Amino acid sequence: MIDELEKAYSQIIRSVGEDETREGLRKTPVRAAKAMEFLTRGYHQSVEEVINGAVFAADNDEIILVKNIELYSICEHHLLPFIGKCHVGYIPKEKVMGLSKIARIVDLFARRLQIQESLTKQIADAINTHLHPMGVAVVIEAQHLCMMMRGVEKQNSIMKTSCLLGAFRSSPNTRAEFFSLIHQS
Repeated sequence: MIDELEKAYSQIIRSVGEDETREGLRKTPVRAAKAMEFLTRGYHQSVEEVINGAVFAADNDEIILVKNIELYSICEHHLLPFIGKCHVGYIPKEKVMGLSKIARIVDLFARRLQIQESLTKQIADAINTHLHPMGVAVVIEAQHLCMMMRGVEKQNSIMKTSCLLGAFRSSPNTRAEFFSLIHQS
């Protein structure tokens, strides 16, 4: 993969009118190829590998929330980054997941070429599939460099997306509690 990416980045550098042999750019194609491989490593992982058996019996039936999980992804439309935070909540039904596994699931899907709307749903669906909780809620707030650096160039815009499943969708009180929790300090 690195060799193909390196060739592609060399072509991009030449295509924008630069000399890929000048000192500052000589090793850029291989550095960019390694960076892209890292930034898209989610294609080479599965949810099962990430969870790695860290699902445990529990009798808790209250909201479990992990908020402000940093995320870095690449917009599939312009190949520019979007950066933000993700809030994940679920209501267990006999099982809980290791805390770090939630952040790892966010990373797994974020480290693919993405749109935020799909990313939000993929995270919720993965947790729902592997835990079968009473409900899952995912909210992502992100800034998109494709909107900030080009096009309309709106520097302070933030996109918010949510995916609510189970009790978070069907119960207004549960949904309100979740949104209250993510807005508390």
